[in-house]
Amino acid sequence: MDLRQLEILQIIAETGSFTACGRKLNVSQSAISRQVLLLEEELGEPLFLRMGRQVRMTPAAEALVQLGKRVFQDVRDTVGGITDRTKALGGTLRLVGGMTVCLYVFPPLLKHLKRVHPQLDIRLTVAIAGRSVEEIRAGRVDAGLLTLPVEESDLVTVPVMREELLLLTMPSHPLARKRRITAQDLSDEPFILFEAGSATRRVIDAFFVSEKIEPTIVMDTENVEIIKAMVKTGLGISIVPYQAIAREVRAGQFFCARIEGQELIRETGWVYARANRVPRVIDELLKGFDEIKARLELTPKRGRGAGESRASR
Repeated sequence: MDLRQLEILQIIAETGSFTACGRKLNVSQSAISRQVLLLEEELGEPLFLRMGRQVRMTPAAEALVQLGKRVFQDVRDTVGGITDRTKALGGTLRLVGGMTVCLYVFPPLLKHLKRVHPQLDIRLTVAIAGRSVEEIRAGRVDAGLLTLPVEESDLVTVPVMREELLLLTMPSHPLARKRRITAQDLSDEPFILFEAGSATRRVIDAFFVSEKIEPTIVMDTENVEIIKAMVKTGLGISIVPYQAIAREVRAGQFFCARIEGQELIRETGWVYARANRVPRVIDELLKGFDEIKARLELTPKRGRGAGESRASR
């Protein structure tokens, strides 16, 4: 059995006759019949039932047609992969992510990608997770860095970040003077939080439920910069990912702390459309992220300085 014979079976299945197969391959009908006969002799099984000018496949032929589809797809994927690696990466990469990702993750990632692939045109969209999934599914963006879980059978999810969520206050707040902060210390505090229904908010709400806290929520928003601005005004306290406040904490502008006995984590991952072969641009995107991941401040380092409580050290 060889690839030519599998190709012949594929085309007979499509056209329904040996004659039409011969025309499509620019060979005689007798040459087609000869190849089928050789294959039948090799297998010891009939492949077609002749019905006038038409033919009907036997189960053996149907099995070989399915085999041929897999084989030829593997060939196309392999050749495509080799061809991709020999070309400069160009075209357009369309990315989507939430506000925090666009502010703190995409800038170093895009700088790296543009340095490695200067011909690559990168476009960004800021969107919440639900809309981001719709954009990916519709083919309007290539990939998103989204808060998980995203459980869709037609999408691939690759977890890449575990971000620690920390209590955020001003350094002058009474909580900032406590040696340790417990969940019950938060019972009477006003909160400014991420928008209801978001994956990050679900992590925070689950914490409130587990600790039997009924928080006073004075504001919720998808914009982490608005949250930080409102905390600065004294409107309330918050729970946010560390990388969104790391710089201000080091400068003494904010105070952050872990909550005693709690591990508040949000997981983030790449999401893209499921396909037979992962496009090279997605492969390069994932490689690029691996290159810059160590630079991201996802959790405070033990014993690190100003603005962190003793509970966080």
